[in-house]
Amino acid sequence: MRCLVIEDEQETARYICDGLNAAGYESMACDNALDGETLALSRVWDVVVLDRLLPGKQDGLDVLHAMRQSGVHIPVLVLSALGRIDERVHGLRAGADDYLTKPFALEELLARLDVLVRRQQPVPVARLQVADLILDLAAQRVTRSGRLITLQPREFQLLEYLMRHENQVVTRNMLLESVWDYHFDPQTNVIDVQISRLRNKIDRDFSVALIHTVRGAGYRLSVETLS
Repeated sequence: MRCLVIEDEQETARYICDGLNAAGYESMACDNALDGETLALSRVWDVVVLDRLLPGKQDGLDVLHAMRQSGVHIPVLVLSALGRIDERVHGLRAGADDYLTKPFALEELLARLDVLVRRQQPVPVARLQVADLILDLAAQRVTRSGRLITLQPREFQLLEYLMRHENQVVTRNMLLESVWDYHFDPQTNVIDVQISRLRNKIDRDFSVALIHTVRGAGYRLSVETLS
């Protein structure tokens, strides 16, 4: 699980990230709203810890507003020294999924994040569909425009992950950890090889490509091409 921590107090950010890493999360800290907004909009996070009071013209709620306006619904826990009831209500109504006041206990923060992440787990489905591409999980069968496409087990898992994250950029690191279950090796080309094989089967004989390479970032399965 990946957590973005937007917090300008370096000691607090380090404390949170150390706790997250010990709990099995991957974490990244950012100390200002401008960079935090850019990172949050990248959609590669499972949850965000957002300090409300940030330096500069923008505060945490500005970041939250930008996320929700852009259709990014990653769960956000607002962390703030502003603890009055009206302040907490304001944060929740602005789009936060939870609100925790400072000072806080790390154990409570981690527990709240676990709850938010669990709520986002996909509901089991028997069939995934993007455009004319259908993946039947029960039958372990893939078709496009009614044509049967034979995939190897790893290709099937890779396609399932891409389809579950339709219209989202997925990184090589995400694919390695979720499909291959090991951490990112910057020297490996296993992802590129498997994507090439999968694309050859899924897109080669069809006028509309569904698997797109996002230069410098990863891949995206979508009907629409990237501009």
